[in-house]
Amino acid sequence: MMDLLNNLAIGFSGAATLENILYAFCGCLLGTLVGVLPGIGVVPTVAMLLPLTFGIDPLSGLIMLAGIYYGAQYGGSTAAILVRMPGEAGSIVTAIDGYEMARKGRAGAALSIAAIASFFAGTVATLLIAGFAPSLAKVAALFHSADYFSLMVLGLTMSIVLAHGSIFKAIAVMLIGFLFGLVGIDINSGEQRFTFELPELWEGISFLAISIGLFGLVEVVRNLEFPEPTLGSIKTSLRDIYPTREEVRDAAPAAVRGTLVGSILGILPGGGAILASFASYTLEKKLSKNPASFGKGAPAGVAAPEAANNAGAQTSFIPLLTLGLPSNPIMALLMGAMMIHGIAPGTAVISDRPELFWGLVASMWIGNLLLVVLNLPLVGLWVKLLTISYKLLFPAIIMFCLIGVYSEGGNALQILLLGAFTLLGYLLSRCNCEPAPMILGFILGPMMEENLRRALTVSEGDYSIFVTRPISLSLLIMAVLLVLAVTLPGLRRSREAVFEE
Repeated sequence: MMDLLNNLAIGFSGAATLENILYAFCGCLLGTLVGVLPGIGVVPTVAMLLPLTFGIDPLSGLIMLAGIYYGAQYGGSTAAILVRMPGEAGSIVTAIDGYEMARKGRAGAALSIAAIASFFAGTVATLLIAGFAPSLAKVAALFHSADYFSLMVLGLTMSIVLAHGSIFKAIAVMLIGFLFGLVGIDINSGEQRFTFELPELWEGISFLAISIGLFGLVEVVRNLEFPEPTLGSIKTSLRDIYPTREEVRDAAPAAVRGTLVGSILGILPGGGAILASFASYTLEKKLSKNPASFGKGAPAGVAAPEAANNAGAQTSFIPLLTLGLPSNPIMALLMGAMMIHGIAPGTAVISDRPELFWGLVASMWIGNLLLVVLNLPLVGLWVKLLTISYKLLFPAIIMFCLIGVYSEGGNALQILLLGAFTLLGYLLSRCNCEPAPMILGFILGPMMEENLRRALTVSEGDYSIFVTRPISLSLLIMAVLLVLAVTLPGLRRSREAVFEE
């Protein structure tokens, strides 16, 4: 307990500086804005703002990017409740009952329930990170190269299984990401691989070009192709912002259960906020004494998914910071930001950079407090922003994307790569392929190759090392069982039904 308090003291000493509080505020403000406005998305926003972290302290940059991520989970509920336009995928479920509460004149109560449930879930999830991440890091210290390789196989397997659409398409997209990750100079042999003798590719494909292309500019193209309808004036009655005693009694246990579900699913690779919000809503509907009230303005239908998606958003940091394994596209982008600053995600972060790890954990408490302040008093401002036409936003978005990518390498090839990946991302979207497995393959591919070679060097070329080490064998068995389970007709139909819903 004393160690935990000492570590948190280290964290708050770094995160509670005026500069970092300002970065946390900017991140939470941008995240809320992104969550409120449909059509922008948190992944493209984080991808586009990565270049801004180049010239600032790594902790400040991560605090801002993390604030955008979990801030978007808060902001997404505002538009979902008031106008049934969820700005974030995790808020889709909140719109079901939240909008019905607003139609009944209980918009203020619905927003309060969403904000309080989110704050509670974020606080509990941060406690879980502070309490369990160091222990998990000690377990991770037992891992060898073969174990890390098998862990990444399991992580990618779960990401593929939980990806929307065809599993075979997800595998194909991931393998393409692997190939892009191989471009550059081979560390072991010093030979060039797929560089076409271009010096600009010796260090590999730009992470910013592939991330901003696949997520940032593709969203611009898609929103111009299928524009959101412009809203007229929105009238909301927020005078009664306090929930009734009956609404609190209905929402409180749902928020607790949603926090638990989100905290567990957030840790799993491929899980995170979206899966958590759907799972918690389904659980509440099954446990409810009056399931018919769901879809008609049940407070539990607002509290559970909001608590789940915020808990899932924050506990998804655990595998990244302790194992160096990104559990979703946002974590892959944050991992890229850490690598740009020369920080290797994994067990070394806690031992070698405790001020970074604990500073990021402490900033989550600060960020959750700032988000409560931002989401209730400023509801009127967020609602007015919903009336802005996307045609006024996309020129600025494109400009920031081009400046950010060009600033990294300072050559025209980066811009050409950005255009190529934008085209590739658009083609993937038209083929109903998610780009997330590609970015995970791009990040984890070189790491898997490195650990594979290292393991084979230790074993003198004996591949049995992957099944003779207990940790590696257990992880590979889990990956195989997961693949076999998804091939079962019943589970496959259930998976398709969930995504269809």
